Amino acid sequence: MTEGSREQSAGETPRLTPYQRRLFAFLGVATFFEGYDFFALTQLLTNIRAEFGLGRDGAGLLLGVVNGGTVLAYLLVGRADRWGRKRVLSVTILGYALFTFLSGLSPNVWVFGACQLLGRVFLIGEWAVSMVIAAEEFPAARRGTVIGVVSAASGLGGVLCAGLVPVLTEAFGWRSVYMVGILPLLLMAWARRDLRETERFAARAAAQERKPLTAIFRTPYRRRVLELGAIWFLTYVCTQNGVAVWKDYALGELGMTDRAAADVVKIGALAAMPLVFLAGKIFDHFGRRLGAVFVYVPLGLGLLGIYGFTSKLELSLAMILAVFALNAVLTLLNTLTTELFPTALRGDAFMWSNNLIGRVGYWISPPLVGLIAVDTGWGPVVRWSVLFPAMAFVLLLVLIPETRGRELEETAELPPREPGRG
Repeated sequence: MTEGSREQSAGETPRLTPYQRRLFAFLGVATFFEGYDFFALTQLLTNIRAEFGLGRDGAGLLLGVVNGGTVLAYLLVGRADRWGRKRVLSVTILGYALFTFLSGLSPNVWVFGACQLLGRVFLIGEWAVSMVIAAEEFPAARRGTVIGVVSAASGLGGVLCAGLVPVLTEAFGWRSVYMVGILPLLLMAWARRDLRETERFAARAAAQERKPLTAIFRTPYRRRVLELGAIWFLTYVCTQNGVAVWKDYALGELGMTDRAAADVVKIGALAAMPLVFLAGKIFDHFGRRLGAVFVYVPLGLGLLGIYGFTSKLELSLAMILAVFALNAVLTLLNTLTTELFPTALRGDAFMWSNNLIGRVGYWISPPLVGLIAVDTGWGPVVRWSVLFPAMAFVLLLVLIPETRGRELEETAELPPREPGRG
């Protein structure tokens, strides 16, 4: 148990140690680049379509190929329970830096897609392991807040990217967007040297043994993996496309200029950021289940708005809701996925529920949406996809137990909720 956890169990206000504060900052910067990279592709989609001669179906296929890397990230995430959290995080940062750089040098769409796919393997591996470390190294009373701020840093990366894209593309072309992030990533690779292995993993390291890929399904946690996997899957089917194709939708179907569309994203993101950073605190105060209401309802309203309204003011207001919810839903599901499994299975549980089940929705939805959008346009198909996170919301309320304020050793032992019971 960490120092912060011991303080809390003794009834004192949990305070972060100097190392926890450094770790907090490091994880926030690491996930900042996850948001930057995600927004880079979505903001550059129109430019990439023009250079490589892609239609809507081709753009959807490209997004699907790239998103395949988020599924393949299981190869790294699953290693966190065997190699350790620190080692996997180090590998992912270096791999992501390399393939981001190569993306900017790609001579054709095939090389670009391959580099982005491999980059996503390392990027999502880094993101997942960062969530596991955040859950294991910080006190229970602050766990949601810490995970929330670390997750919110991803949104901040998206804000920076949205602001830089018009400037960089006009001055140097779309490839420059991938180049500017290389130096900070290399500095991150250097800074990782001060990281320690998490105390919870280190305490169990001697007992770790090689496990088959499906080992978790021979434990009492198989049902929980499937439940969270279904919630992740249904959420991703909609949220992945919600932002990924919006700028292309705004330029092609609403007739907006590149700068006007970027303004809507920047206004929405900047206004939403304070709320995004507060999401984890909301979950710590009100609980995870009630907090889900504050996330999934704005998610549906925001996405319906940005694909339904036409004026810049209405679009900006809807974008605030959408950006908040798209970031906060990750905070919520990250928190639950890391809390509801024991240390020995936490990496495998995240691998299965997020990468191998949930990310399938993230992977297959862009090509399907792209094919449908050839005839309908982006707007109608994305609006209908809001039904999927609505189903995820119902499953969460019906199946997932409350974890607020409990240590990880307690939350991992919570029984599954039975429908109809409180």
